[in-house]
Amino acid sequence: MAIECFENISMPPCIWFEGGDKRNALASMLAGLLFFTGWWIVIDAASVYGNILAGYHMCGVVGTISLLMVNSVSNAQMRGDAYEGGCMGSRGTRIWLFLGFVMGFAAVIASCWILFADFMVEGKRWSGVSLFLQNALIFISSIIYKFGRSEDLWG
Repeated sequence: MAIECFENISMPPCIWFEGGDKRNALASMLAGLLFFTGWWIVIDAASVYGNILAGYHMCGVVGTISLLMVNSVSNAQMRGDAYEGGCMGSRGTRIWLFLGFVMGFAAVIASCWILFADFMVEGKRWSGVSLFLQNALIFISSIIYKFGRSEDLWG
């Protein structure tokens, strides 16, 4: 009797049950999880220990801006296929992408510097490690989101 009740129920399509390519969904979710984890770690350390100065959070902000810069440029724009116009064309998109990667890497290096310069005192290590982990996870998230997806031209 219970089996007959479930024959008329139809489940809506879900990306996990459909066939096909799941690469974009997995890359997006993994990148989002890493980005969230990075910010969660530093917010937790700042709220529990309270010894992270406000200026130290600029590394995370620069890393976040880097993630947005790197992922706002498509591969087609880099090749010059889908971008016609602007004052610099595909050269400008390459410069934009390069500056995005430089900012992300600079945020990781600066957080490493802050870790060793200010937080290697006993009792303050977790705050510095959290800053470094935040920026490393944001940078890894940016790379996964940029290169983990397949970009097809839609039009």
